[in-house]
Amino acid sequence: MKVCVLSSGSKGNSTLVITDKAKILIDLGTTTSYLEAALNNLNVDVKEISHILITHSHVDHIKGLKVFIKRYNPVILVTEDMKNVLEKELGNFRYEYYEDKKAIIDDLTVNVIKTSHDAEESIGFVLTNNNSSMVYITDTGYINQKYFKILSNNNLYVLESNHDIKMLMDGPYPYYLKQRVQGDKGHLSNKQASDYLCKFIGDNTRKIVFAHISEHNNSYEKVIETFNEELSKNDMKFDDVLIAKQNEATEVIEVW
Repeated sequence: MKVCVLSSGSKGNSTLVITDKAKILIDLGTTTSYLEAALNNLNVDVKEISHILITHSHVDHIKGLKVFIKRYNPVILVTEDMKNVLEKELGNFRYEYYEDKKAIIDDLTVNVIKTSHDAEESIGFVLTNNNSSMVYITDTGYINQKYFKILSNNNLYVLESNHDIKMLMDGPYPYYLKQRVQGDKGHLSNKQASDYLCKFIGDNTRKIVFAHISEHNNSYEKVIETFNEELSKNDMKFDDVLIAKQNEATEVIEVW
């Protein structure tokens, strides 16, 4: 399995996942033209994208979806609630339901977990292909403990590290928005993300990608600094870390 975060942040999110038999996207919150250019840079034929997974229906995760499905007609994997939400935005579209919180796309297995965000439906994913696995979670106020087992000791983590609490509280957002961001249906802070990762990572973990980083209430340096502090508190070491950026794709990550 290969993974590339094409765009990540409050202005748009999309991630490419490739296996021997499948090419899919997680979210499509960029413009279609940005996505086409990003895939072209990776020598990936956009017409080969067969399925799209959607975490939730906020605009920074579905902005390019309407144009993309008209142009390329992929299958959107949905829960029943998400189908109803997306129909309001997209009209008719090709879709398949998850069955028992799971889907199989050729040689890729998608496991769905519930996240906590102020959207009508909000989910994250654990993807497996042969012996490789990745976790993808953004836009959540917390992670339910009942998922800790499936989230533990995966090869790759793409996890939201949205804000530094002090920067958020000292920043320009109005009070109600600060409360939303740091609430149970908001976003993970650097401290929360780092704390979860210290619980999840194990001997099989190869890489971490910090994602959905706020341009107003965070910095790349704060993300790494906080993670290193939490590692130190737990007498742990881990240094294979990437930062997902808004207008720049990450390297292509080999997941094993």
